[in-house]
Amino acid sequence: MPKAYLPSKTLKDQKPQMSSVAPFPGPQKDPAAANRAVPPPQPVQPRLRDPRLDFYRGIAMFIILVAHIPGNRWAGWIPGRFGFTDATEIFVFCSGMASAIAFGSSFARQGWWLGTARVIFRCWQVYWAHIGLFFFLTASMAALDLYGGFDKSYIGSLNLHWFFTNTVQQLVGVMTLTYVPNYFDVLPMYLGVLVLLPLMMGLEKAGVWAVIAASVLIWLTANPYMIGLGPNGISFPAEPWSDREWFFNPLGWQLLFFTGFAFMKGWLPAPPVSKALVILAAAFVILSAPFGSWKVFLWVEAANKDLAALIRPTWEITAEWREKTDFGLLRYAHFLSLAYLGWVAAGAGGKRLIASGHSLAARTWAVLLKLITKVGQQSLAVFVFSMALARFIGFALDQTDRAVMTTAFANLVGFFLIIVCAYTAAWFKSQPWRAKK
Repeated sequence: MPKAYLPSKTLKDQKPQMSSVAPFPGPQKDPAAANRAVPPPQPVQPRLRDPRLDFYRGIAMFIILVAHIPGNRWAGWIPGRFGFTDATEIFVFCSGMASAIAFGSSFARQGWWLGTARVIFRCWQVYWAHIGLFFFLTASMAALDLYGGFDKSYIGSLNLHWFFTNTVQQLVGVMTLTYVPNYFDVLPMYLGVLVLLPLMMGLEKAGVWAVIAASVLIWLTANPYMIGLGPNGISFPAEPWSDREWFFNPLGWQLLFFTGFAFMKGWLPAPPVSKALVILAAAFVILSAPFGSWKVFLWVEAANKDLAALIRPTWEITAEWREKTDFGLLRYAHFLSLAYLGWVAAGAGGKRLIASGHSLAARTWAVLLKLITKVGQQSLAVFVFSMALARFIGFALDQTDRAVMTTAFANLVGFFLIIVCAYTAAWFKSQPWRAKK
């Protein structure tokens, strides 16, 4: 953090030094005028980084790891088991906010063309991260099947038999994103959303409402049921031998991305902190749980079968509204409610996240906050690493009885490794081999 500079004396406080030598003849400058021409240095106001963005994005990275470990006991207790939304929404929303900081400033300072060039460069990075993850995991699962001699097929666990039985066709599909197995579907969605960013920044010149209207219209192309045009919207093919589409449709998910982008960019004002809004958001999250979570529904059914009988038919009625692939409207409302509660809980500027005092609890939380924030700051590297790591942790658990303590140890080791990944990625990004100026 830059230190404020406070001069011990301003120029006005200093007395002019008298010389014993007679001055040269000619016009003399007024010392007071010179002092007025050079204003004294002003103290630099240090800027504190808002910890909320990286904190919540870091939380999402830990949840994503837990959710992707095969047969993980802990996966039954992630947020996605208690409502419509899960860590994917946190990741996309926070990525939109981070993009407003990273790319929005580029468009503002350097114009549309160079801002677009930076987005294209990021798309290039995300594309090759996706390709690298796919081939690394495909080769790793093939090696386990080839040399392990296990009863379980790890190629089959990722549904990769199609790739090996028709490699020529699927290789082209992998490179063109027309073959996207379910486990490898987040980065293509993120890539598709980023491609829309130059369009939205171009529409900004026509006004913020033009951007909002474009985002909503694009979302409606994936969710035409909202305007009575039937259930089938525009989607992207995920495999050439079936009608399966990308599990995450970027045309739907861009609405959440650009909502986060708009809040951070200042296109949308921050919502007021209101007790009524807090109660409304909390009520929606709690009361909607039986309609979006089988776990909660079974709890309701065990407590009151008549109430469960009233809730059960709504699952079919609201199927499109809570659709994950196209990002249904109920998911959007549920996440905005959760995000509002998280925003209020963190306090202005995230002040409630920062522990004060020197107690053991405060020091422990300060360390945890630092670690979680670091993971959030390196989200792309951590995400790619955790997706690969999750399969290896699942393999290791296959060799055990998956007892409670064994599973807990495996998850905690995974947490430790993604923290190491975050710090390693940050170290490489700092380019320590370059000479310091």
